[in-house]
Formats: sequence, C-alpha cells, structure tokens
Amino acid sequence: MKSFIYLIIAAFIFIGCSKKSDQDYLKSAEENLKNNKVQEAVSDLENYVKENPEDEKSPEALTKLASIYQNRMLKTLADTESLEKAVTIYRQVYDDYPNSKQAPTSLFMSSFILANELQKYDLAKASYNLFLQKYPNHELANSAREELNNLGLTPDEILKRKSTSNI
Repeated sequence: MKSFIYLIIAAFIFIGCSKKSDQDYLKSAEENLKNNKVQEAVSDLENYVKENPEDEKSPEALTKLASIYQNRMLKTLADTESLEKAVTIYRQVYDDYPNSKQAPTSLFMSSFILANELQKYDLAKASYNLFLQKYPNHELANSAREELNNLGLTPDEILKRKSTSNI
C-alpha cells in the first residue's frame, strides 16, 4: 500500500514538472522561431493562448501567430490557407481583445490581407470601414483611407490615378 501511495505521489510530481509554465511557452516560441522550428513555435503560441485567454500577453501571442501565417512560414499549408488563418487570428485579436494595443493594427492587417493578398474586396471594404469607424485618428487611418480608394486596382492603375490627380 505504501509503495502505491509513493507511486501516485511520484506520478503527480512528474506530471506537474513536465507541463510548461506560461512564460516557458513564450520563451520556447521565440527560441523555436529563431531556430526555424515554426511548427513548434505555433504550438507554443497556441497553447499559451489556450491556457491563458485572459492574460495581457495573449493578444501579443496571437499577433505573433498571425504574423507566422501571414508570412507563410508554415510550409505544410497552402498560401491561401495560411493567409486565411492570418486574417482569422488578426480578427480574433480585435474581437476578443478590443482594448488591447494590438487591436487596431490587427483589424487593419486583417483588412489589408483580405484586399491585397486574397482579393476579397467586399470583406476588405467592410473591414477597413469598421477600422475607420472605430479608430478614425489612428496612425493607420490614412493608410486605410488610401487602401479603400485603391481597392481592387493594380499598381499601374494606382500610379496612373495619382499622376493624373497631380496634374
């Protein structure tokens, strides 16, 4: 009976010691990114947010995760799938953490990817308009207005439009 109790105590100690702490997830994610272990970094960031949804660092962790997908760093995903995940995560930052410092930039980035990478202009337009409604004086507000004015245009069309407006 005593050996059974010792075995249970040892199991609890082992389980308790094997779980990463909250800060370990973030440190591990950074280290994994430096070592080009992208999948491991994604897992660390996802686990951190899953276990700490109310933590003040969760919006930052999600933003890093979205950036990984935006930059297509996970080679196992098709570009479109990776970009769609980035949009979803950036939007999650805005929706779940509206008072975080990452919320405005995340909403802008989701709009930008929708417009410039995925060519989903209707969704991008709605998203940019929401950004301007919520953050009319943000440092990215002028960029959002420019993006709306040039939505769906090719770089050549934008240059032509700018050159004719300067005449």
